[in-house]
Amino acid sequence: MEQIIKIESLSKKYKNAEMYSLDDFTLSINEGQIFGLLGPNGAGKTTLISILCGLIEPTSGNFSITNLNYDANENEIKKIIGVVPQEYALYQTLTARENLIYFGSMYGLKGKHLRDKVTESLDFLGLLKYADKQIETFSGGMKRRVNLIAGILHNPRVLFLDEPTVGVDVQSKNSIIEYLKNLNKNGTTIIYTSHHLSEAQDFCTEIAIIDRGRIYAQGTPNDLIVSTSNARNLEDVFISLTGKELRDDI
Repeated sequence: MEQIIKIESLSKKYKNAEMYSLDDFTLSINEGQIFGLLGPNGAGKTTLISILCGLIEPTSGNFSITNLNYDANENEIKKIIGVVPQEYALYQTLTARENLIYFGSMYGLKGKHLRDKVTESLDFLGLLKYADKQIETFSGGMKRRVNLIAGILHNPRVLFLDEPTVGVDVQSKNSIIEYLKNLNKNGTTIIYTSHHLSEAQDFCTEIAIIDRGRIYAQGTPNDLIVSTSNARNLEDVFISLTGKELRDDI
């Protein structure tokens, strides 16, 4: 299976920070995977995704996406990746349809193809009847679904998801997960972060548990559970590797 993301000795230390957020981090992700990056607060997950999306520069090391080096191929990489941040990246006074038409046009989509793609996506996620209502009137779960569509209208080869189901009800979560699985079946590699470990256990094909900027364990959810003493589920594995120390203040 082809490696779609290659990360070699990646490190990041922010100005005035005492410790590295990423410390000689090396990882390969195969095409077609749903790859989970799991770790406590401050583990380095957001820093890693921010570097891979070109939002911040590493202190040292390098990476490639589809064998393209970011420094030399920034524009090409941006065309093949999608990013769905944890915070809503939507214009509150625009309608759902207007938001998606706008974001789709930024990816170079236009005309009937863009309009049909927006309608199809809204319909799949149960939002078509609200398409022409302003985002500010939407519930958290509805905004989360529109936020997701905005990041995948251009059918990215690689999709970065940061807590895609945080703060939503069970129905919205199931709808989002079903949509993402369908997207993956159609060829999109997904890199996913979440604190919902039971969701990650069912959703991901492979997982890396990271903490303090390093990988502590990597494998399929089942392999990680089997290889960890007395572990019944992924949460037990996570606690065994990262400890019970509270991280909310990091």
